[in-house]
Amino acid sequence: MPTRLLINEIFHSIQGESTRAGLPCVFVRLRGCHLRCAWCDTTYAFDEGEAMEVQEVLSRVLERSTPLVEITGGEPLLQEGVHELMTALCNAGRTVMLETSGACDLSPCDPRVIRIVDFKPPSSGQCERNDIVNIDRLHAHDEVKFVIGDREDYEWSCQFIERHNLAERVAAILFAPVYKTPADRYITGHPGLSPTILASWMLEGTTNVRLQLQIHKSIWDPSARCV
Repeated sequence: MPTRLLINEIFHSIQGESTRAGLPCVFVRLRGCHLRCAWCDTTYAFDEGEAMEVQEVLSRVLERSTPLVEITGGEPLLQEGVHELMTALCNAGRTVMLETSGACDLSPCDPRVIRIVDFKPPSSGQCERNDIVNIDRLHAHDEVKFVIGDREDYEWSCQFIERHNLAERVAAILFAPVYKTPADRYITGHPGLSPTILASWMLEGTTNVRLQLQIHKSIWDPSARCV
């Protein structure tokens, strides 16, 4: 029987995050997530979408000549069939990125896949769900991201980086402020953190960390889908 995946959306856009921000990218967003982060901006992916065969998803992606593909969610590693898709995309010559919470086992991933591992700090409300064993599963080309909502998150993330020697393990460490919108149009229930504030904390002495802004939210409406 053909492998099927629950797909929320497939779209072509500008990569807004990671060290490849600014590049055209084809996104495959899978449906479903077992976490409930306080500042999640893709809650619609929890239960919206449809079942598609892996071959159909692959064909949709390969319709574009764009070499960069990101698999995201939700939490894509909840669906075992995602590994078949990622390997097929790698075999087709695509550069494949996986956006994952770090709460699922990374080891089954094709070693060619670039994992963007989003370890959860305290303000997420999901800090205890981090799978610390995943640190030993990281590859040198992977990236680690921390979404920072407040000073406690910042301090926690700096300690996490030092404790686990992350700067020596991965290609990049990213600090991303929770996106801040006017109080009358929150995307999430979190008020957000000013990038200026996060930048000032980083300039106090944080090294080997890159400030990441969600540039797609500057190009398009922050609440828009398929961007």
